[in-house]
Amino acid sequence: MSENLDKSHRNKAGESKPSDSEQGLGGALERSDEALQKEVKSDAPSPQRVGRPHSSPPRLVTVEELLETAKGVTNMALAHEIVVNGDFRINTVELAEGRRVLDPGTGVMYRCLEKRVKEIVHKAFWDCLSVQLSEDPPTYDHAIKLVGEIKETLLSFLLPGHTRLRNQITEVLDLELIKQEAENGALDISKLAEFIIGMMGTLCAPARDEEVKKLKDIKEIVPLFRAIFSVLDLMKVDMANFAITSIRPHLMQQSVEYERKKFQEVLEKQPNSLDFVTQWLEEASNDLLTQKYKHALPAGGGAAGSGDAPVLTPVSVQNYAYLKLLKWDHFRRPFPETLLMDQSRFQELQLQLEQLAVLGAVLLVTFSTAAPGISGHADFAEKLKMTVKILLMDMHLPSFHLEDALTSIGEKVCLEVRSCLSLCGSSPFSTNKETVLKGQVQALVSPDDPIRRIVESRILTFLETYLASGHQKLLPTVPGGLGPIQKELEEIAVKFVRLVNYNKMVFCPYYDTILSKLLLRP
Repeated sequence: MSENLDKSHRNKAGESKPSDSEQGLGGALERSDEALQKEVKSDAPSPQRVGRPHSSPPRLVTVEELLETAKGVTNMALAHEIVVNGDFRINTVELAEGRRVLDPGTGVMYRCLEKRVKEIVHKAFWDCLSVQLSEDPPTYDHAIKLVGEIKETLLSFLLPGHTRLRNQITEVLDLELIKQEAENGALDISKLAEFIIGMMGTLCAPARDEEVKKLKDIKEIVPLFRAIFSVLDLMKVDMANFAITSIRPHLMQQSVEYERKKFQEVLEKQPNSLDFVTQWLEEASNDLLTQKYKHALPAGGGAAGSGDAPVLTPVSVQNYAYLKLLKWDHFRRPFPETLLMDQSRFQELQLQLEQLAVLGAVLLVTFSTAAPGISGHADFAEKLKMTVKILLMDMHLPSFHLEDALTSIGEKVCLEVRSCLSLCGSSPFSTNKETVLKGQVQALVSPDDPIRRIVESRILTFLETYLASGHQKLLPTVPGGLGPIQKELEEIAVKFVRLVNYNKMVFCPYYDTILSKLLLRP
């Protein structure tokens, strides 16, 4: 194995996932674990569960059982996040300052000053170090302790095959030898710092090269050691993310069984944990059955013959059920229990699709109303799309008003169309057409607008077709009228199908059991 860490691999470390850098990783994972636990708790629709009849009678559980279950859910959430979220990574955590906290004992509100306290403690430490080094002769007690911490951190970055680097660090940063040199007045602290910086340059990810280089410009010992520890903290995060990138392929192989096992443990302690899943699949089955019956009716009306009775399959019901999640009312309806860890992800996809539908509808009416062929100008089409996307960027914020945004979009679209027609030497955009186009854009404020509904329907058709294609890598043909938003639609489709297929693999035994009963009903 190479003595130097592979720079090409470590370049990805800063863009990867959580890690395993001994102490640094432990703390980072703990913080990620807590954040995920809060997310799982915030996603769980507990208020809706109260008034719902249970499929099996609840049983009393001990506090220990609840804590054990909660821990299992949290660990499962962390593993799931690492596998499903390609952008998941550990970041440095900033301590809060001035956050108001309620003291449960006294009921008094006080301000949480973690950041300020940390700054005061650290300042006291560095001031003490400065005083020791300023003495005549200098005292190196604190400095040697810092060198020991740096030594352990550097060693934690090494891979098993880095024998030469390990020997170098152990030999140069020999604390016993350093203590003897200090006692005899022969310690060159600057030389030690120079070695440490050189070793950091060897072990750091390329993204940290500039920070390490800046360390060489710091001449005073105390500021230098402070900066060294700051960069080492960043390197711990990088190594943690590099480790996650390395273990992800292996974790993917194990995660399906792991998540299923953990969910089964939850199910054994809470037997009603499939109530909402059953309701979700049953509703999808009934909706799909109704649609198929309508299509089976004779042209002249009347009941369909017995030979026309539609047949549903577990796959078709599951696919349709997942599509329904893209139109879910997250504020009023409980989410299926098996998908709680991904509720925020499905919600995000839903918001993206709603925004994409409005964008696609605006482009569709623009290209339909403007002069023929204007959509063929690639630069104009892309510029118009980016303009509308920017104006719809905050579509789902509480302060956003779609009606006002569409008014601005109508004005901007007409301006761009006039400019394009002028540059192309085409006939000017008439006032009549401008009025019509602005009216059509403004009408898109209603979810029931025919054009907006057509675009939404075609988007869902595309997703349904891709989902039904199984694990084929080729994307289906984009429906007519959606060409201008093809790139955005395909990106969402890939994320949606990957998420669905992974969840199917994990929870297929539960779905199959439920659907086997639902689909056999008379």
